[in-house]
Parts: sequence; C-alpha cells; structure tokens
Amino acid sequence: MKLFSCLMALLLFLLQAVPGLSLPKDTLRCVGYHGFCFHSKSCPEPFAAFGTCFRRQKTCCIDTTSNFHTCQDEGGHCVPPEIKCLQEQVGLCPHREWKCCTEV
Repeated sequence: MKLFSCLMALLLFLLQAVPGLSLPKDTLRCVGYHGFCFHSKSCPEPFAAFGTCFRRQKTCCIDTTSNFHTCQDEGGHCVPPEIKCLQEQVGLCPHREWKCCTEV
C-alpha cells in the first residue's frame, strides 16, 4: 500500500510539473485528502467514497484504516468557516475550508 501511495504522489508531482497536464479540481481535492481515484462507482474495502475524480468520471475513495475519516463517520457536521463551532471534531469535510463540528 505504501508503494502505491508513493507512486501516486510521484505521478501527481510529474503532472503538476509539466505545463498543460494539470489535474481537474475534484481530482486535486481527492489527492489532497490522500484519496485514490477508482473507475467503479463503489470503493473496494477498506476504502469509502468521498466525492468524485476526473470531472465526475471516477470515484474518489479514501482509506478508512488511516486517520483520514470523514466528519460524518466521526459523528460531526460539516459547516462553512463563518459558522462558529462550540466544539470542533477531527474529520474530513467535502469542502477543504469547512470545519467539522460536534456542537454548532
């Protein structure tokens, strides 16, 4: 699994280094959350679906065995940055700037 992650990171680096080969925004967001893009609509175990990749043609899957759990999996709610949280929670939200809160 670590070899696969290193190869994906190298591929991302090469695609960003060559002008004109930049990745779509949804793919960059997926990779930014340490996700992988799969052709199927459902993710294989131990991955969970977390949006789309390559202009909604693939599914972004994140590893549920890592520390990158979604906010809802951890019992929280994703809120925009202008909303104040009484208690913040660790977890991923679909929008990078949003916060994961247990109490709003």
